[in-house]
Amino acid sequence: VEMVLEQHPSVAEVAVAGLPSERWGEEVTAFVVARTKVEAEELIAYARDRMATYKCPRAVRFIEAIPRNAMGKVDRSQLK
Repeated sequence: VEMVLEQHPSVAEVAVAGLPSERWGEEVTAFVVARTKVEAEELIAYARDRMATYKCPRAVRFIEAIPRNAMGKVDRSQLK
């Protein structure tokens, strides 16, 4: 999912995490650092055109920076 969304010209960085959802149990959410203005719906549609629907994020949240740990890896616990 991250590799697909990073190919979008308006996306600088992206990290994906599962967030709790009453309906689904867990919901695939993309956390996006945008390069230029882009709507969440556009990114979801972009992903749906390029991968199986069940893999696509159900939500997009825009953030200033992807949180990273001391090793430089994405700190997904801070995304939740």
